[in-house]
Amino acid sequence: MKQFQALDILKLGHSVFLTGAPGAGKTFVLNQFIDHLHEHDINVGITASTGIAATHIGGSTIHSWSGIGIKDDLDDMALSKLINKSSHKSRLKFVRVLIIDEISMLDGARMDLLNKLLKRAKSSNKPFGGVQVVMTGDLFQLPPVSKNSEPDFPHLSNAWRELNPVICYLSEQHRAEDPQLLDILDAMRKQELEEAHFSTLQEQQTEHTDTAITKLYTHNMDVDQINHRELKKIDNEEQLFSMQGSGREPLVEVLAKGCLAPEALVLKKGAEVLFVANKPANGYFNGTRGEVIGFDDGKPVVKIHNSGRDVTVERASWQVKDGDKVLAEITQFPLRLAWAITVHKSQGMSLDAAEIDLSKAFTPGMGYVAISRVRTLDGLKLKGLNNMAMRVHPGVAEFDKKLQERSNHAIDSLSNFKKSKLKKAHQAVAANLSLDYPNYDKDLFAKFKDWRTAQAKKQSIPPYMVLSDKSLYALSAEKPQTLAKLTTIPGIGAVKRDQYAEDLLTLINQASGKLL
Repeated sequence: MKQFQALDILKLGHSVFLTGAPGAGKTFVLNQFIDHLHEHDINVGITASTGIAATHIGGSTIHSWSGIGIKDDLDDMALSKLINKSSHKSRLKFVRVLIIDEISMLDGARMDLLNKLLKRAKSSNKPFGGVQVVMTGDLFQLPPVSKNSEPDFPHLSNAWRELNPVICYLSEQHRAEDPQLLDILDAMRKQELEEAHFSTLQEQQTEHTDTAITKLYTHNMDVDQINHRELKKIDNEEQLFSMQGSGREPLVEVLAKGCLAPEALVLKKGAEVLFVANKPANGYFNGTRGEVIGFDDGKPVVKIHNSGRDVTVERASWQVKDGDKVLAEITQFPLRLAWAITVHKSQGMSLDAAEIDLSKAFTPGMGYVAISRVRTLDGLKLKGLNNMAMRVHPGVAEFDKKLQERSNHAIDSLSNFKKSKLKKAHQAVAANLSLDYPNYDKDLFAKFKDWRTAQAKKQSIPPYMVLSDKSLYALSAEKPQTLAKLTTIPGIGAVKRDQYAEDLLTLINQASGKLL
């Protein structure tokens, strides 16, 4: 599927799983769709399964956005309490589109919990409460951590099956990278590795250790040992930079856990570092490598290797927000020691070069993730491979074939639309999604508009000064039947309640009587 076809399908309001190999343009399509939603004033929750992925799309983690945190289940009482929390009530009630990037790292139990939460918040039995859910990612990436021996993949959840998303499998390559490397990665995905692929990889094997190249290991212990050893070799004074947090403690903990910058960052002049955030204006991205050349007023100064640019690094901020209100925040310099990093933490990074040791690979997908971090075959140095390293999860490989078939069916369905009809359909969907109350009573809304026109004429004021369209939509959807409930409607405070309550409640009761 081409990028424009995926975007057309997304604009039709379908829940979608947007996938494809590295470099297929998933993030590009996602950002185009987010722009479309903002352009049409559609209420969207922009989230990702991890903190670093969330920063790439200007969102928050799904755990903090939804309020589920690290829980994998909630009973009815806890669900009601969460839905009625002031920080989440309007967010869950009015969201029309929910985006979850890097879906492969979200386990099935939390998918089911999200489904249950949105159904309750929306008072709807539709999948995810009728919200358009857009999931993006690559299931060949490392699966979510599971308490059981088998990974709890999101696509095996009841929620996924119930949602039954349209599949948009991007097939074109948009990275100007080494075709040999892309061929190896494609063969790994299809489990069609041949002798020629292994021969190419063997040519990249080396015994030589180069401290100028970031090393990827499968275990934290190896990474910590190398970084500690290399830092100790430098005969300069240590500088400790501690992560700072503020706001609600549980949310701060979730932010810190999902952040690639360490809580305690120890640096020296001469230390090799990786940036773990994107700031194009300053010349660095997630995975950019440099050397600490000094400190200026308590801030690290880093010389970026590939550009030679000197950057005085500022603290980065990771936040959980409810609208404009910041509920929790952590700040830290977006750096970590670069001599070594785990394969898990390398997900989402793009490296010029990496020395990869897969001799202790312990789960399918590790080799795929590690090798796909580098841009070219020349940048790949292999220290070791075991039998597990080149495997992907067999269930994922089999499921991937079905995804491609379903994506082709989606292309066929899209081709049935004439260009003019497609544009009209996009406009109609956008108009509907921009409503906060899509399930409003149309007959009651018409009666409210007639009443408002009469009131405006009587008072010699414009209709919107009586009540806004948003208030009328809310009244037509919620149908409040008490004075207390009436004041929960946007735009109706004590003054307008006292002024219009009798008329409004009469119209609502008449409509309710009609419905019985």
